[in-house]
Amino acid sequence: MPPRAQRLAGEDPYAWLEQRDAPEVRAYLEEENRHTEQWLSSHQDCREQLFEEIRGRIRETDLSLPSIWGPWLYYQRTQAGAEYPRYFRCPKPAGDSLQIDEVQESLLLDLNQLAGDGFLQLGDFAISPDHQWLAYSLDRQGDEIYQLYLKHLPSGQVSKLPLERADGSLTWAADSQTLFAVSLDAASRPATLWRLNHEAAPVQVYHEADERFLLHCYRSSSEQWLLLASNSKNTSEVRLLDAHQPDATWQLIAPRRSGHEYHVDHGPDGLLIRSNQPGDNFALYQADPSTPGSEHWQLRVTMDSQRTLEDFHVQLHGLVLSYRDQGLTRLQVLPSHGQPYQVDMPDAVYSLHVQGGEEYPSERIRLRYESLNRPAEIRALNLASSEQQVLRRTPVEGPFDPADYRVERRWATSPDGQRVPISLVGQHASFNAPAPLYLYGYGAYGASMDPWFSHARLSLLERGWLFAIAHVRGGADMGEHWYLDGKLEHKENTFRDFIACAEQLLSDGLSTPAQLVIAGGSAGGLLIGNVINQRPELFAAAVADVPFVDVWNTMNNPDLPLTIGEYEEWGDPSEPEVAARIRGYAPYEQVRAQAYPALWITAGYHDVRVQYWEAAKWAAKLRHMKTDNNPLLLRTQMDAGHGGASGRYQAIREITEEYSFLLSQVPV
Repeated sequence: MPPRAQRLAGEDPYAWLEQRDAPEVRAYLEEENRHTEQWLSSHQDCREQLFEEIRGRIRETDLSLPSIWGPWLYYQRTQAGAEYPRYFRCPKPAGDSLQIDEVQESLLLDLNQLAGDGFLQLGDFAISPDHQWLAYSLDRQGDEIYQLYLKHLPSGQVSKLPLERADGSLTWAADSQTLFAVSLDAASRPATLWRLNHEAAPVQVYHEADERFLLHCYRSSSEQWLLLASNSKNTSEVRLLDAHQPDATWQLIAPRRSGHEYHVDHGPDGLLIRSNQPGDNFALYQADPSTPGSEHWQLRVTMDSQRTLEDFHVQLHGLVLSYRDQGLTRLQVLPSHGQPYQVDMPDAVYSLHVQGGEEYPSERIRLRYESLNRPAEIRALNLASSEQQVLRRTPVEGPFDPADYRVERRWATSPDGQRVPISLVGQHASFNAPAPLYLYGYGAYGASMDPWFSHARLSLLERGWLFAIAHVRGGADMGEHWYLDGKLEHKENTFRDFIACAEQLLSDGLSTPAQLVIAGGSAGGLLIGNVINQRPELFAAAVADVPFVDVWNTMNNPDLPLTIGEYEEWGDPSEPEVAARIRGYAPYEQVRAQAYPALWITAGYHDVRVQYWEAAKWAAKLRHMKTDNNPLLLRTQMDAGHGGASGRYQAIREITEEYSFLLSQVPV
């Protein structure tokens, strides 16, 4: 029998599950885990088969594409049976060669040795400008609190850096002696910048007092400047420091002004500033570092009314603009000498972004490109000539041909008339008759769900499944307006868009309600929780990973990590109209007596972004209220956080649990 959580008197009968480490709470979570294990074991459990399939497609012993920096190549190597990569460097060969010299290579960091049998997450991996030091950070619990380490590479000596509650980020000054790091406040917010020297105590440099803002320190592309960004969900403030003067005073660029977002980098023409000062689609400005104030900004690239300037990347020989255009990333290159041009890609649906690995003076940049049927490729783009060279393709072991899979872009129409894009992949035959279909969505924080390739997903596609992404509002898939139309008072658009996408796929004859599975994680779990309250009859099963489903109670508890900063995304429930709105769509609050799809729910016990109890309380309430006999399984990772298991084989096993559950519920 499924576990039944105790219901106590009061408005929230399952609030007792919020008592972290209470014996009765741990006992309940462990009972749920035992029930999940027992159910899987007795219901067409195919986890081992799936594990071997997925593992068989991955090149277990592999070498990453080396990054070039100074006189060295830096790279990772994985070995069969090892959960984590090992980090190396070797002397850089002459010319453009990326050939590894195994005789002269040095092992810099072995995460397998550091992890043992426990959780381990590498935060930052920062080599000093003189290549003598490695600064790195490790999270051993999944709570995103990092210990900082410093390794002297010539001697191999390792020491801990004395900073409590670090967020894991590390930024070197040009002297190779000074590090800047950020610590978390009691609410797990990156709030305080520190200057570190391995021979002295940390010195506080800046504290961000406004609880809506998060700190982030980084080095400019030119490596001449350090930048300190303080960002809320809709407002920015950036400070500037000469990388060669780490003890100097940080200079404010433009004071925060509510709603003004800007990002700063430095290149051959001075500071470059991407800003929404002229409108939501952003423009690009430039300024001299000696007079960085906004009154001195000069317009470099005007705002395009048809597409959003989402990002930019600067190198000595050119500038790359990244636009969001009709649900796709379009790159425009402005070479230092020559005419601007657009980078063309072969597929109709894809993911594309600039990736590091080349030095600032290089004439090339690297692009990462992938599609739903095409594993990631790293391409070198010559900024002057526009020529592309594929440097590395992510291997798929065993029989695999991208041409065996059909990729499409379809559109649904939301109730307000807005057209919503859907990305779709499957074997050609799967499009000819109703098939099991896995529909994924997110829709929050302006995060775009660009199509990605998955070795694991092939196990579903080879069984005749289709996979689709609903590019709903709340993400920025169609530009900045797409994000703004899916947050705060417009949040309902996210849910309506997703339901419209599901209905469109059913109307197109691609699937049936008995074969349609929906999935989302974190804020995407809120999406899933909401739509199964509204339209449970549309779906056979639903997957909610670390779901943000108790949004009403969380937003009413400012003592929880990161809650206050979330007001700009969801609203402040102290305002009556906001309270009514949030409570009206909050999945946990709106659970009702009705039939629900089969449910696979996960949580991370050490998760600070979405507390474990959101999933636990939701599962308990659903089990009490629902009128069906469909399975509801809750899997809590007791040694992990928001991202789940840390090792690569452990992560595969998590996927196989979900897939085993779905294959038992949905007929092919």
